[in-house]
Amino acid sequence: MPLFDHLGITVDDLDTAIAQFDPVMRGLGCTRQDADGSVSWYKGEEELILFPAREVGSGPHRTGRVGWQHLAFAVGAPEEVDRLHAIAVQAGWTVVREPKQYPRFNDRYYASFIEDDNGIRLEFMFNPPAESDDAL
Repeated sequence: MPLFDHLGITVDDLDTAIAQFDPVMRGLGCTRQDADGSVSWYKGEEELILFPAREVGSGPHRTGRVGWQHLAFAVGAPEEVDRLHAIAVQAGWTVVREPKQYPRFNDRYYASFIEDDNGIRLEFMFNPPAESDDAL
């Protein structure tokens, strides 16, 4: 069973958010499904949904305030981090942190951080398991 069934994100302008999210979500291997007043991307049983804000102009979200911090997508290689980061930048996301290693987490952690027009922050990260001493 997945940890999350779905994640809903409220955005100020749904069309603009779709233009930014769609290339990233498709780059992650997700399938898009449009609905009346929302759009979803699926991968297996997990779903990310964008909804238009009920209070237009109430954004953008500010990272660091109570609430949303960021959503991290785990990928299988550092090259995938780089590829997804490039897709996001091409789609208009703002670079928060370029792809790089994060030794403060561990010597294997490689990630990038981006933010959309709504202040929604995503991370693409590669963090393979540490090799166990049993493998030696």
